[in-house]
Amino acid sequence: MSSMDISRQADAARAASRTLAVTRREVKDAALEAMADALLAHEPALLAANASDVAAARSSGTDEWLVDRLSLTSKRVADMADGLRSLARLADPVGDVVRGWTNPNGVQIRQVRVPFGVVGIIYEARPNVTADAAGICLKAGNAVLLCGSRSAERSNQAVVAALQEGLEAAGLPADSVQLLPAGREASAALMAARGKVDVLVPRGGAGLIAAVVEGSKVPVIETGTGNCHLYVDATADLDMARDILVNAKTQRPSVCNAVETVLVHSAIAENALPILLAAMREKGVTVHGDAAFCRASTDVVPAGPDEYDGEYLTLDLAARVVNDLDAAIAHIREHTTGHSETIITRDLISAERFVAEVDAAVVLVNASSRFTDGGEFGFGAEIGISTQKLHARGPMALPEMTSTKYVVTGTGQIRP
Repeated sequence: MSSMDISRQADAARAASRTLAVTRREVKDAALEAMADALLAHEPALLAANASDVAAARSSGTDEWLVDRLSLTSKRVADMADGLRSLARLADPVGDVVRGWTNPNGVQIRQVRVPFGVVGIIYEARPNVTADAAGICLKAGNAVLLCGSRSAERSNQAVVAALQEGLEAAGLPADSVQLLPAGREASAALMAARGKVDVLVPRGGAGLIAAVVEGSKVPVIETGTGNCHLYVDATADLDMARDILVNAKTQRPSVCNAVETVLVHSAIAENALPILLAAMREKGVTVHGDAAFCRASTDVVPAGPDEYDGEYLTLDLAARVVNDLDAAIAHIREHTTGHSETIITRDLISAERFVAEVDAAVVLVNASSRFTDGGEFGFGAEIGISTQKLHARGPMALPEMTSTKYVVTGTGQIRP
């Protein structure tokens, strides 16, 4: 498909966005319900398309953590439908008054939420993102152009066909949700579509995000990779630390809010390391540790010089003993991607210092980093986790998919 074809799709999306911008909440909610119904009705087709994508991925030697991200099951299809229904139950952000006041001359000024217009999403593997992104953009009054990876092309086509069926059943334009061809040509055309696409959101690995941020002419909201840390402080409850580490590392290791590094205060290392290492061994996690961790167990693999810098996204965990809270914060500052950072402690002062001094989109105290999620925050589905500091930070849901405009109302006032 040529850039001219992408341009035509963007024009169709722009036309649809004008309809969505003035669509009442009850119509959008009915569309979300209809989209959810269509996903469930077409589950056999979705799973068959996905099975073809998964088989192709495995035959090409794709890593299993990526295959997990790609895979759909009946439960995951049901979760996609539930995500759309949960969005229908949420308040409509469009028209919300962010702030307002009346000047001494009687002029009223209000800042209100409005849709972006046309949102582009470039993403990898996960076909559930197709439904999540479509639902969030629709509820926020936006049309969306979806550009997925080749690995999920059949799955995404089946999902979008179902979503468009739901849209039309609710009387909204099918062009509100469109799938672009997979591949670099389409993503390059989308990144060049300034003036036709209002904002672009990349969701995937570090390479994809960097390519979009550096190459896009369209304004970008940057989602981030998750080199997430869990710091076990000197006063930590070790049973709590063990349970949170197990959940944060092993519940779903292939996602961006999974913990990749555990740091342990030296004052409790003698007691903590055997407990944590036994839990990791039981869950099949390979620990890549510093000298202290290596001394604690022959199961520990010595950590390489770069192993504290990135995501494993597998059942692997980097580990290090640190002298104190200052050393833990220094390590996190050096290696963090600014996603989610956790402290386990019973010391209020340590918790307050960690929260104040660690610079991340989400800082957690005595809770699993797996809670960094739009659904867990009560936002419904999410577009992604933003690690930047402009416009949006943390889980991006409905309000983050809007802009604002000022409405100024007078009774004939003129400026002197």
